[in-house]
Amino acid sequence: DYLDNGNNKMAIQQADKLLKKHKDLHCAKVLKAIGLQRTGKQDEAFSLAQEVAVLEPTDDNSLQALTILYREMHRPELVTKLYEAAVKKVPSSEEYHSHLFMAYARVGEYKKMQQAGMALYKIVPKNPYYFWSVMSLVMQAISADDEKLSKTMFLPLAERMVEKMVKEEKIEAEAEVQLYFMILERLGKYMEALEVVRGQLGEKLTSELQSRENKCMALYKKLDRWPECNALSRKLLLKNPDDWQFYLSYFDSLFHVIDESWSPPEEGEHSVEGEVEATVAQAIRFVEDRICMEDGKGTRQLRGPYLARLELIQRLRHRSSPEEHQLGDPLELMFQYFVKFGDKPCCISDLKIYLDLLTPDQHVQFINRLMETVPLSTAVEGSVALPADTKALQRHLCVVQLARSLGLHHSMDTPHRLGLIDELKARYRHGLEFGKSCLKTELQYSDMYCLLAAHLYVDLWKETGEEWRLWQCLGLLEEGLTHSPSNAQFKLLLVLIFCGLGAFEPVVDLYSSLDAKHIQHDTIGYLLTRYAGSLGQFAAASQSCNFSLRFFHSNQKDTSEYIIQAYKYGAFEKIPEFIAFRNRLNRSLHFAQVRTERMLLDLFLEANILSSLEENVKSMGLCPEEEDIPWADMRDNRDLTVLTSWDPKDRQLSEEQRRLSLEEEALWLRIRSLTLRLAGSLAGLSHPVTPKNSEKASENGVASKPDTLRSLLKQLETALETGRAFTERKIQYPFLGPPSTRLSPALASGSCQCQASAFHLASDLHDLDTLGLEDTTEVQTRIGNSFKSLLAQLKEIFNKCKGDLLEVKDSRCKAMPALLENLVFFVETVCVVLWVSSYCGSVLRPLKSSIQKKKKKKKDASATTPAVFSGYQEYTAALQTLLSEVLDHVKGLEIALTALKLEGLTLEEHALSEDEQKFTKTVMEKVQSSYLRSLQEVGELLKKRADTMKSLKI
Repeated sequence: DYLDNGNNKMAIQQADKLLKKHKDLHCAKVLKAIGLQRTGKQDEAFSLAQEVAVLEPTDDNSLQALTILYREMHRPELVTKLYEAAVKKVPSSEEYHSHLFMAYARVGEYKKMQQAGMALYKIVPKNPYYFWSVMSLVMQAISADDEKLSKTMFLPLAERMVEKMVKEEKIEAEAEVQLYFMILERLGKYMEALEVVRGQLGEKLTSELQSRENKCMALYKKLDRWPECNALSRKLLLKNPDDWQFYLSYFDSLFHVIDESWSPPEEGEHSVEGEVEATVAQAIRFVEDRICMEDGKGTRQLRGPYLARLELIQRLRHRSSPEEHQLGDPLELMFQYFVKFGDKPCCISDLKIYLDLLTPDQHVQFINRLMETVPLSTAVEGSVALPADTKALQRHLCVVQLARSLGLHHSMDTPHRLGLIDELKARYRHGLEFGKSCLKTELQYSDMYCLLAAHLYVDLWKETGEEWRLWQCLGLLEEGLTHSPSNAQFKLLLVLIFCGLGAFEPVVDLYSSLDAKHIQHDTIGYLLTRYAGSLGQFAAASQSCNFSLRFFHSNQKDTSEYIIQAYKYGAFEKIPEFIAFRNRLNRSLHFAQVRTERMLLDLFLEANILSSLEENVKSMGLCPEEEDIPWADMRDNRDLTVLTSWDPKDRQLSEEQRRLSLEEEALWLRIRSLTLRLAGSLAGLSHPVTPKNSEKASENGVASKPDTLRSLLKQLETALETGRAFTERKIQYPFLGPPSTRLSPALASGSCQCQASAFHLASDLHDLDTLGLEDTTEVQTRIGNSFKSLLAQLKEIFNKCKGDLLEVKDSRCKAMPALLENLVFFVETVCVVLWVSSYCGSVLRPLKSSIQKKKKKKKDASATTPAVFSGYQEYTAALQTLLSEVLDHVKGLEIALTALKLEGLTLEEHALSEDEQKFTKTVMEKVQSSYLRSLQEVGELLKKRADTMKSLKI
């Protein structure tokens, strides 16, 4: 009970009391171990658990408790050993055998699972156990590296095992038929699979609606049996004329049949599925018959047939087929569709796909015709004609969205756009009256007006560069959130704009209020983590990375549980899906990025000198020699269209831009990953070096530390070159598309180049350490030059940090987020430079003392000390001066920001209403507060690093 309530200390005390009375009570020992594990005493817990495990217990309580403990320790492989021993001692136990099977499932031991399943079936001949064994064979086939082996050994064996059950008429459950189907499909035996689905066994496929039909359809497509595919789609559409997937397969198959010049047989059925339609004329008649049926209904008409007509026109147009005119004029048909369904929110997404059927000169005419049908009140001069109910509002909203999708908003001049923004704001506020009874979790009917106005503000800012448009946009979205606190689109756009302005503080709360669930940490997490480390809010950045990492780490454990449940309930077809899902997440680009950034962030925050760098690298388990990012199989799981957009096609994110964005992300990740591994190899250099002339090239097949450092440095130089070439292409993504990485500003600031120079210095220092002072005149000269070069580069980065974060000119406010980003680059670079400087001190200190000893022995005070020592002292003194200068600059920025009075700033020529001014002032204060927070955190970290300068003296 104490463990269940989280009172672990009491649980340990109670277990100790029990153990005093019964010192060999296994269960009490394990429960104590669980308490120890949860209070962070992992080693004690493990040794206590092993005391019990060695005795190979067979009582259920001990086994269950040990299973829980090992799972919490992330050591599922130990559970298999437990139950292997238990099964040996109690070979007839169904329970222990099934636990053993599930233990193997957790660690993916498919061969042992197959054997365990068969052993279980021999003890208790139940069908599920037999099919567990069959499924484990299928899993061996899926996970085998050799596809030939899968096709010639594992799958045929699985097929024979199922056929044995079929012949003996022992097939009982739908899951068993599903598994048989899956095996045949993987073997490419589509005809046999079709016979199973259409035959007696197929009658068991009842858990999903139209399961048999869907499977038949998929098989017909694989077998290129288009006539059957056509006939089956037609048959299903006659039953349900609103099922969109069957319209698509009907049209696909129709054109395949036409292209193959198929003709019906002279006698008998067209196909096993019935009548086939093999001409465009028949398809037109079929679609129009469905529409006639809907027209005859009067109420509750289905959308499918009307959209099918537009789909058919689109496909005929792609084929340059003259028959498209028989279906009517697209403008007229879309107009009729709007009249029928314009009051439904889905009308916009339905029609958006077919807008390219209109010619450019029809765009304005189309919108005007739609507008005429929208029931609005008569407008008094100077006011806006407003809707009387939500249906009229929805119709008007649909027209505005269509107008934007056709590019009509983008072709307006600025005064007209400003007029439209005012109109949309008025409509938004009027529409709030209809949603007075809405719950907080519901969206307001008129929210989309607010979002459209925000998009127009963004357009104006992009085109004119006038930043106050963005401030207005932020104010409007903040107002929107007060009325509709659950609107995710408002929050996402706010996140994007705040981050663009360099304000991370308000973004953290916005993102957590989105309440991202499960896979969303991978698909939309990039919006947060892209800016997490770069805007100086290190604590929040650390927390943001943890959000995502928690999901990725728990995914491993969770997926094993899903697989076990799938075995228990016979959902065999889901098991390969779960495993593919797990692999996809393990290879996620976002996972690799967050893992790398989190480690770098920890090093920048925690490691001040070389010894603490070593400790941190060790505690992270960072191994610089090993590459842990799956570059070849990397998966980009980002959802790049998560923000609603009504932009016309030419302004939307293109496939080429998606590809470039992935290329850029991978490039930046490679630079960051190499920087992290270089920091790790730098930590490894500080161990006592091998004496002169005995540097081994490799020990036990692992390259020695300096070799690793040099090899990684070469890779970093190459990555920086590739990065430079990429940034020169000056690629721009749409505002609502993926954000650019830090690659371009990092290279422009010079921080990457400076960090690379620092690691080069470390390599030279290692040579000096290994070869001694006598034989390294050239190396010493290089080291002396590196000191000067590093200082010059750091000053150059600092010069790019100068200026005010919020510039006020003519009572207008302009944010300078690039300065903040450069300041963070400076801090990161200083951290790297200080690690190298600390290593430098650790190399020069013993060399200097040995020189002094020699001087004393020879009593020759006039012997010259090598210039490298004085060079180092000058360098550390100059570095200290530079850090003091930067700290003063940061303090100055803080003072200027605190003194800035935002109330007096005007935002535009015509005044905003009092409410609008209030919201705009709120967002400006949020940005100001965020900048201050960033400056404080940057200042604190720099101060800590400046304090370590004392330890660098030699």
